[in-house]
Amino acid sequence: MSVPAEDTVQLAASQRRAPSAPLGVIPRQQALDPQLESELEAVAALVEAEVDADGDATGLDGAAALLAAVPDLEADEVDLTETPVSPVAEDWRLFKAGGDRLVRERLILHYAPLVTSVAARVGMRLPAMVEQADLVSYGMFGLIDAIEKYEPGRSVKFETYASSRIRGAIIDELRAMDWIPRSVRTKARAVDRAYAELESELHRVPTESEVASRLQIEVRELRALFTQLSTVNVAALDELLGGGEDRGDRLSLLDTLGDDRTPDPETSFEAQETKFLLARAIDQLGEREKLVLVLYYYEGMTLAEIGRVLGVTESRISQMHTAAMLRLRARLTEADRG
Repeated sequence: MSVPAEDTVQLAASQRRAPSAPLGVIPRQQALDPQLESELEAVAALVEAEVDADGDATGLDGAAALLAAVPDLEADEVDLTETPVSPVAEDWRLFKAGGDRLVRERLILHYAPLVTSVAARVGMRLPAMVEQADLVSYGMFGLIDAIEKYEPGRSVKFETYASSRIRGAIIDELRAMDWIPRSVRTKARAVDRAYAELESELHRVPTESEVASRLQIEVRELRALFTQLSTVNVAALDELLGGGEDRGDRLSLLDTLGDDRTPDPETSFEAQETKFLLARAIDQLGEREKLVLVLYYYEGMTLAEIGRVLGVTESRISQMHTAAMLRLRARLTEADRG
């Protein structure tokens, strides 16, 4: 049984068809080679010539041989499922390729919240006098250094790499600002740890000899160490210690300190005012009452001695003294009210 020429050509062509593309992939038509195109035209002409008047193909063997010599056509595939590149990844590619300054600024702004997070964790273990804004400022230098030195090709997330660089930059800056050597800081921590351990074991404050024994040093060395540690802990005098919600009601460290060698300004002013009012009140007394007060309080004479000086009895001097004191009290009370 003869096969129609059209069916034979379609069958042969289907056997040489390029493999189908996977799902989600659009095959791209490939341009034919000029030699291949001429061979296909020859096959078509041969098939057309060998078909007889009844429509039967009698010379299809030559056409099949020519088709077998045609090479396979491979589809150039385009994958539509490819993940789009993120803007941050594109910035990393551009920065590492050319070191663009504007691209670096975009990366810094993108990772700036990481600096704030690391600075907050570091600041939890620092005194209240250390400003959080200063820590963030120190950490920005670490972030910039991390962006400059990071290699995207390595299997390390930038956040992990940058966190250590930021924390290191903050600690380095704090150490540079500290006037206490690191060795003294280490000794201070050792002394604090020894005191804490001994208090937990003994349930009381340990003595110097017990602390020295725990540290395996002499007592004199411990006292010399105390001298070095006296400048380690520094506190701001204006630091608020707590209290009310209003700043005026809150207590600072300066308010809790007292110096007995320095007179209190308020007390000094009150004493000067009292002397002035007392002198004015005494000046308003009579001559004999003034003399009684001077001899009694400044000369230290007794009432009997003052009576002999003034030629009166002791009881009379007592009455004069009592009257003078009542007048002075009245004058001072009146001045205080006015």
